[in-house]
Amino acid sequence: MTEPQASRSRGDLHGRPTAIELVDAVAALLRDVVPDHLEGALRHQVRIAVHALEMVSRELELGPVQSRAHRARLAALGAPDDRALAGAIRAGEIDTADPVVRGSLRADTRDRLLVANPQWLPPEYR
Repeated sequence: MTEPQASRSRGDLHGRPTAIELVDAVAALLRDVVPDHLEGALRHQVRIAVHALEMVSRELELGPVQSRAHRARLAALGAPDDRALAGAIRAGEIDTADPVVRGSLRADTRDRLLVANPQWLPPEYR
């Protein structure tokens, strides 16, 4: 069985290349080939586009697991969503000095940075 057929037989409707593989291929082209043919502002805009594609790739890869963990953290804090959590913190109903709350907020921040730009995290948090 070929690789795309094997992917579909495991329940993957779209097979290969996956969305992550496609995004990574475009990012590689824009990062590794295109800048050699550009100058100035357009070259900078391509770098921004590469960064955006890399974020999309990381979100596609990490997002589902991160979203489940985020929902579990919110539930543990008794908040249905981020807006409710922020409101409860502002109202003083949730104590940000509580180690559980701090741990939850740190985990959310880490997960967001892992997608936005993992280089902003110290190596031990990646």
